[in-house]
Amino acid sequence: MKKGLIAIGVLAVLLIGAIVALATIDFNRMGKDNAYYQIPAENSVEETKLDSGEIMKRYFYTGTAYKENGEPIEVEFSAAKELREGAFLKLYLKKGDEVTSYDEVQPSDIPEKVKF
Repeated sequence: MKKGLIAIGVLAVLLIGAIVALATIDFNRMGKDNAYYQIPAENSVEETKLDSGEIMKRYFYTGTAYKENGEPIEVEFSAAKELREGAFLKLYLKKGDEVTSYDEVQPSDIPEKVKF
């Protein structure tokens, strides 16, 4: 009986730990390469009209980003809102140039090898 309660307790702790981990870990950023990108003056916008009549906008950005070692790469990604012109982004990449996520950073957070 005692062993059964201990086993149930251990399983409950493991289950709760797994739920917390899945809720808090951002798999779009974990273990990804990084590059830095400055938002240009121009971007393209795609509008989609929903069945409810609401119009959804998606903003597309393309251009040159720079890996942490200064190597330039061409990237293309989209955002649900228009990003601030001139802002610097830290891009999270998989498979070389596929952007999975981004964070706005300050110029002081950009590595020395990256030059805009």
